[in-house]
Amino acid sequence: MPLSVEQGAARYLRHVALELGLSANSQAAYRRDLTAYAAWLAQRGLADLGSVTPDTLSEYVADLASPRATPDGDTRPPLAAASITRRLSTVRGMHRFLFEEGLLEAHAGSGVRTPKRTQRLPKALPIEDVEALLRAAGGDDSAGDDPVGLRDRALLELLYASGARISEITALDVDDLLAAPGRADAAGDPEAALGEGGFVHVTGKGSKQRIVPYGSYAGRALAAYLVRARPGMAARGAGTPALFLGPRGARLSRQSAWLVIKAAAERAELTHEVSPHTLRHSFATHLLAGGADVRTVQELLGHASVTTTQIYTQVTADTLREHYLLAHPRAK
Repeated sequence: MPLSVEQGAARYLRHVALELGLSANSQAAYRRDLTAYAAWLAQRGLADLGSVTPDTLSEYVADLASPRATPDGDTRPPLAAASITRRLSTVRGMHRFLFEEGLLEAHAGSGVRTPKRTQRLPKALPIEDVEALLRAAGGDDSAGDDPVGLRDRALLELLYASGARISEITALDVDDLLAAPGRADAAGDPEAALGEGGFVHVTGKGSKQRIVPYGSYAGRALAAYLVRARPGMAARGAGTPALFLGPRGARLSRQSAWLVIKAAAERAELTHEVSPHTLRHSFATHLLAGGADVRTVQELLGHASVTTTQIYTQVTADTLREHYLLAHPRAK
């Protein structure tokens, strides 16, 4: 019995949502990948997933890796190897699931190779640029009690202090801020509880939870925001436990947080490209450069494998080698 791409994709998406318990962001990424795959198959007149072969998927990979003309006459650049790997992983996962469920007679993804990924080193900001970025966010004494500036400064300080992903930070509730042992409850007296730093309860990929410390700079910025800015913002909304709020009192979105970072980078006149992940990269790189153990950084970042974290050691090793070549009399 024929199985359409839409039917197969719907079954697989229910599987990853209900049985695997993937996050909403992961589900949305899977849906985008399968929608693109369905459109590609439709262009080739393939309406039945049972007619897809390993050669079909190999052709799909080759097409993703090739430039192609768009309807408006421009040329679409090839996808990066990491993006192709992700898309193929989603498609293969669907074919494998449908095969194991007895809905397909063969697993078309078996044996299909992904392109070799080139190792791209994460881009970290120099410490001076991080400090300029944080200053440009606002929330200092010269800004007075500007609620947006206080929120933006607290947001960026916590991003750099914790190394958390932007989605993890915007998902935080006030109760996720934990005071250091022996200090007052954060919600009851933020200035006393957080001023010298504390911990934040982060929920990461796969709903895995971790406790991450933050220092006094982030603590003071958070306390100022909670006391002088958040109450007024919360009064405009329907009541939410979210830590970071937008202008109408609702939870700050990832997109809005990204715009906060972009605006601060422009005000700081940074020449480096700054993205939501830049502060996370900088957090890891600066910790390792300061002597932190790679396993510790792995735990703080929430990486499932230390291999993912070890890419940052290459950045610091390159810096050490550069300093060595410049300073050692017999290095050249």
